Amino acid sequence: MMPSTMDESAERRLADLGLALPDVPTPIANFVPWRRNRDLVFLAGQICEWNGAVMYRGKIGIEHGLDDGIKAARMCALNLVASLRHACGGSLDRVTGCLRVGGFVNCAPDYQLVPQVINGASDLIHQLFGERGRHSRTAVGVAALPQGASVEVDAIFAIEP
Repeated sequence: MMPSTMDESAERRLADLGLALPDVPTPIANFVPWRRNRDLVFLAGQICEWNGAVMYRGKIGIEHGLDDGIKAARMCALNLVASLRHACGGSLDRVTGCLRVGGFVNCAPDYQLVPQVINGASDLIHQLFGERGRHSRTAVGVAALPQGASVEVDAIFAIEP
């Protein structure tokens, strides 16, 4: 069930959707999962891993089809939301908006469904945050991603100060 007003709880919606969040992913290089500047939270790119295990490796359109790509992007979004909750002091109800999502799909050079893959992340964000989840977006096909992952997604959110 999708809330109709901005006052509805993202935390409640997370529970209503039966979604569990993974642990906040541990960076594999010299960066942090998130960085806050006033009311903005910049979330580092998250790959399609679940509690440290990469679940989708290889190229979308070759080793994996569109449906798996969508699932991988959704998993990336769940990792982003886990980091976002941490940045918000434990409550997603502090989120006032998703400003931007960037999606990267490990695919063949001629793969045409990159935007549809990243819809897996965009749709999840909209499900959780309703109208506050509407965002601008970039979706790019790439030759490779960290750990051979099929998809990576980053985002910028606004939160209550």
